[in-house]
Amino acid sequence: MFASTLIPGGLFSDFDRLRRELDELFGWVGLPTSIRSVAPGTYPALNIGTTPSSVEVYAFAPGIDPSKVEVTVDRGVLTIAGERASTLPDEQDRKVSVYARERATGAFKRAVSLPEDIDPDRVSATYRDGVLHIRIARRESAQPKRIAIQ
Repeated sequence: MFASTLIPGGLFSDFDRLRRELDELFGWVGLPTSIRSVAPGTYPALNIGTTPSSVEVYAFAPGIDPSKVEVTVDRGVLTIAGERASTLPDEQDRKVSVYARERATGAFKRAVSLPEDIDPDRVSATYRDGVLHIRIARRESAQPKRIAIQ
């Protein structure tokens, strides 16, 4: 990092420039720019975290009908699927001229691999203020246990 600031056009500055150019190229065509990122427009956006007793998933899905969302856990994979309706349900009837559409509509599906120690029989999901919160409990055998010393 210091070499690129001391020597103009040094090896590290060339790598930095190449990385920026690749990020711009792949970002432009809609591909992920890193192993942890997803393609632009992937819906719903997810935050995933763990606690000692559960895996917590937050899906940011404002404006959807929770009754039209399906959450399943099968063989260690959490799947969130549903449909996001158009904000203009009768745009065909009114012959609305749309000049900008930034909100994607239609069917969506996200699949996430889960840790091996989850308990698929203890899953709960709630939807509030546009956020779907899914809690998957870990198996009791995976819980840390305190051992009493005799």
